[in-house]
Amino acid sequence: MTAYVDQTVDASGGTAGPLPGRVIAGRYVIRSLLGTGGMGRVWLAHDELLDRPVAVKQDMACGSDSGESHRVARVRALTEARAAARVKHDGIITIYDIVREGCCPWIVMEPLSGRTLAERLTSDAALSIDEVVHLGLRVLDILQVIHGAGIVHRDVKPANIHLCPDGRVVLTDFGIAGMVGDEPPTTLAGSPAYISPEQLRGASPAPAADLFSVGATLFAAVERRPPFGEGDLPAMLVALMHGDRAPMVRAGRLRPVIAGLLATEPRDRLSLASARDMLQDLSSPPHGFDSGGRLYERIGPVRATTGHVHTGTRAAAGRWGGIGRPSGSSSPVSSNRITPLQSRLHPCTGCATTTRAAVRSERPANGQGG
Repeated sequence: MTAYVDQTVDASGGTAGPLPGRVIAGRYVIRSLLGTGGMGRVWLAHDELLDRPVAVKQDMACGSDSGESHRVARVRALTEARAAARVKHDGIITIYDIVREGCCPWIVMEPLSGRTLAERLTSDAALSIDEVVHLGLRVLDILQVIHGAGIVHRDVKPANIHLCPDGRVVLTDFGIAGMVGDEPPTTLAGSPAYISPEQLRGASPAPAADLFSVGATLFAAVERRPPFGEGDLPAMLVALMHGDRAPMVRAGRLRPVIAGLLATEPRDRLSLASARDMLQDLSSPPHGFDSGGRLYERIGPVRATTGHVHTGTRAAAGRWGGIGRPSGSSSPVSSNRITPLQSRLHPCTGCATTTRAAVRSERPANGQGG
C-alpha cells in the first residue's frame, strides 16, 4: 500500500493543497493515496458515520473544468458501481455507495490490503507455474460469476487483480465494463498490452474478450512480460492483430492453456469451462498468496456426502481434503479459506455429522514461492 501522499481534494473533485483531512460528501475523510490508474485515483478514507475504513475512487476527469468531462465521469462511475454491485462474490470488490462532491462522483468501496499482481511482478520474480495455475483458477471463478450476470469486464490485467493477505484474489475496476450484446463502444478503451483483438476492432462486448485478457495476464505472470510487447504501441497493436506473440520460455505445462486463451479469433479460443478444466488438471495441492503476493499452502475443504464442509489440514498420512471447485460448477461446495504454513488449523472436531472426505490429491506441497 502506498504511503501518505500530500494531496487532497477540492470541491470539484480535483486535487488541491497539501492539507490532509478533506471530507467528501460530509462523511468520508481522505487519509492517503492507495493507487493511481489510467482513469482514476483510489484513496484510503475513514467513514465518520460508521467509524470504519473505506476506499474512495476519484475519476481523473474530475480534475478538468469541462462540463462534458464531468458528465463522462458521472456516467463512468455509475457504470462501474452498478456493474460491481450487480454480482456478489468474494473475488469481486464490494461497492458501498456512490456519492457526489461538487460536480463529480466518488465510488465508496471496501479497502483492500496487500498489492496488485502488477506490483508483485514489478517488485519480485515472475510467479511459479503452480502460483499461476491457482491464480488462473481464481480469476476464472470470478469471471464465471460476472459472465453469468451478463457482464463483460473488458479490462482484465495484472493491475486490476489484487492479491490480499488473507488469500483472496479480487478483480477490481469495472470502469469500462459492458453488458453482453451492448452496442460496440464508440471509443477504444482498455489496456493495449492485454486487450483482445476483437476489442481493438470495435466488436460488441463478449465474454471471450475477457478470456483473451486472462491468457495475456497469465502469460505476463509466468514470463514477466506481456505477450505482445510493451512501450511501442504501434508495433504492439500490429503483433496483437496478427497473433504474433513472444515465445513462452518459462510457461512449461501452462503453454497449452495460455496459447488456447490467446487465440486471435474468439471462435478458436478456449471456453471458460475448458480453460478451468485444463488448469485443474495441472493443479497441485491448494495454495494462497501472502501479504507480499507470495505463494503459501491453502487448506482445502473436506467434502462430505451430507454437503457439510469444514477446513481441514494435511493428515498424518499426507492426504489432502479435495479442493472445492469454483463457484457455479457442478461441485456442491467450495471454500476460499487460507491458512499459512506456520499456523495450520486443526481438523474440525465439532462436526455434527461423520464426513467422508473426497480426496483430490496425495501430493505434498512443493514449497515454491515467489
